[in-house]
Amino acid sequence: MTRASLLVLSFSPIVADARVLKQVELFKDRYDVTTCGFGPAPAGVVDHVEVPAGLSATDVDGRLITARWYSRAYWSTSAVAWARRSLRGRRFDMVLANDVEAVPVAVGLAPTYGVHADLHEYAPAQHDENAAWKKRIAPYKAWICRRYVTRAASVTTVADGIAAEYRRVFGIEAGVVTNAAPFHDLEPGPVPTVDEGPLRLVHSGVAQRKRRLDLLVDAVHATPADVTLDLFLMPNDPAHLLELRERAAADPRGRVRFHEPVAYAQLVETLNRYDVGLAVFPFVNFNIRWSLPNKLFDYVQARLGVVVGPSPEMAGRVEQWGVGVVSPDFSVESLAEVLTSLDRDTVGGFKAAAHARARELSAEIEVAGWERAVDALVEGGAA
Repeated sequence: MTRASLLVLSFSPIVADARVLKQVELFKDRYDVTTCGFGPAPAGVVDHVEVPAGLSATDVDGRLITARWYSRAYWSTSAVAWARRSLRGRRFDMVLANDVEAVPVAVGLAPTYGVHADLHEYAPAQHDENAAWKKRIAPYKAWICRRYVTRAASVTTVADGIAAEYRRVFGIEAGVVTNAAPFHDLEPGPVPTVDEGPLRLVHSGVAQRKRRLDLLVDAVHATPADVTLDLFLMPNDPAHLLELRERAAADPRGRVRFHEPVAYAQLVETLNRYDVGLAVFPFVNFNIRWSLPNKLFDYVQARLGVVVGPSPEMAGRVEQWGVGVVSPDFSVESLAEVLTSLDRDTVGGFKAAAHARARELSAEIEVAGWERAVDALVEGGAA
């Protein structure tokens, strides 16, 4: 029996994009999956259309944006123009388009059963902390949503607050598939006693100024508690990473330590050596306010306790799952008080709760949202 064909389209390096790789892994044994994106082919696909390095789906012509000629601006971006030419004439039963920049290309391919759009954030507020971006680019992103995303047969996104905004502004009904990590069959590591050493705090992620990692460093400096903080950071902003290193060096006790980033396949096992994962992100922009990041799920799979700020998506879940503590605000003082209050027996309880929840909070459960959406396209087409 001939299997339906599915194009997974993403203007990202697919083999390094954890969310897109989950889609490929989910569907490669069910459908004939072709991928289109940057970098080499992921394992298990029947074909791969590699977008050349150096192209971009966001290199819009500023003059066209100023004139609000959004259609010409979009179709002339280098990666979009290349993908449109390279995919022309190819037929697919379905397209799974990742992020709004991929959706117009997907719609233009007119797949037999339709398009599913997976939106990794709320696109019209992607950089709304930047006034110039908000004035010029946000309306362009909104145009893509209004003109093309509304034509997708189904939509998913990463968090409830983002889904609510797509519904409020554009009438788009989006399901939620979180950035859950794959299940890891691990045990919680023992929490060290006072005599054995400090509580081991950890944060993994990108070194970006807007993530305000300086708050974590300063809070560790401010707490009298016996804790250390290990940082596994991608050098997205080398100058900022150097600033963080210099800031950490101000503590004569040397409690903040920096490590080279760990490949995602080894990250959870690496985190398992620690006691508490930190995920505290002040509301710099809309998407950070409503973020439900990978690292929260990585910490659960690593069987860690968690400390988060009052971000609505994270705070509610941490309290519901019983895996950690919510800081009342994003000040250094409040975060330091939370670190000071961490009782070792309580941390052990958080780690046990993460262990109990690890299976239900895994990617293997979450991806059912994509499975239902894409299967519904096939069923609807067959009907």
